[in-house]
Amino acid sequence: MKVLEKISDFFGKYMAFIVLVIAALALFVPSSCLWVQTSWVNYLLMVVMFGMGLTLKLEDFKLVFTRPKDIIIGCLAQFTVMPLLAWLLGTVFQLDPALLAGVILVGTCPGGTSSNVITYLSKGDVALSVGMTSVNTLLAPFLTPAITYLLLRTTVTVDPVSMFLSIIKVVIVPIALGFIINKLFGKFTQKLVSVLPSVSVVAICLIVAAVVSHNSEKIMTTGAIVFVVVILHNLLGYACGFGIGRLLHLSVPKTKAISIEIGMQNSGLATSLAGTAFPELAMATVPGAVFSVWHNISGAVLANIYSRWTEKKADAKR
Repeated sequence: MKVLEKISDFFGKYMAFIVLVIAALALFVPSSCLWVQTSWVNYLLMVVMFGMGLTLKLEDFKLVFTRPKDIIIGCLAQFTVMPLLAWLLGTVFQLDPALLAGVILVGTCPGGTSSNVITYLSKGDVALSVGMTSVNTLLAPFLTPAITYLLLRTTVTVDPVSMFLSIIKVVIVPIALGFIINKLFGKFTQKLVSVLPSVSVVAICLIVAAVVSHNSEKIMTTGAIVFVVVILHNLLGYACGFGIGRLLHLSVPKTKAISIEIGMQNSGLATSLAGTAFPELAMATVPGAVFSVWHNISGAVLANIYSRWTEKKADAKR
């Protein structure tokens, strides 16, 4: 078990670099990763969500009742800032319908489990991060299809019901199973928690490898535009989260958590939904794939910056 823990620590520490290498390999030498089928994406995402469920306890949801203000701020920001930024960037850069659909899907998805790890490395409020991710994920089956429909209904055909069912199957069911197993066999699952990061990183790498390798030609033909939009979307998300925290005079750890939660999306889910919700728009999967790579890199850099940001005594009281 100690060997597995060391491997898991290595994966967690160098996640951004590992994902970048896999993405580069899949993009420039796609044949090396074509063995990873795009049909595996949903199942790989289910593995990640199941792992998230194994780490959840009832205490994580008690935060909703003990600190409702913080959770409400995080939820409102999550489902307003990133969707609006996605729509705004898509409009400014005049993205074609497929790429616009992909970018907006990234924006309407909840925060990913990576945000919890980055918040921890940033010395932010981890409990708040886990609480926001959990609540936002539970709200996603309703809000992600609804907001996507509102923003895209005049551009492409959106089926909110199929998106709702897809999120239930890929996200909610695996998380619920993980949560139940953790509740029933807590002592056993606690031994697995330390190695879960390596399982999640492997799953994320396989998702990136599948999507990027099978869409490498499309990604290359989009030019720099998709990269510019994805990077701006992510960085503006961090900045807006930071601004919200400062505007509301939240403590430094809370501000870090909200900034990271808003900026880091469950792009794996966005990629999965793009493939099922917009099968006729192959390019819709590209923004999610690029975001999966980029936000792990930017998150690691941001964690390094945020970890040096300490709060003053006046902030600590908020």
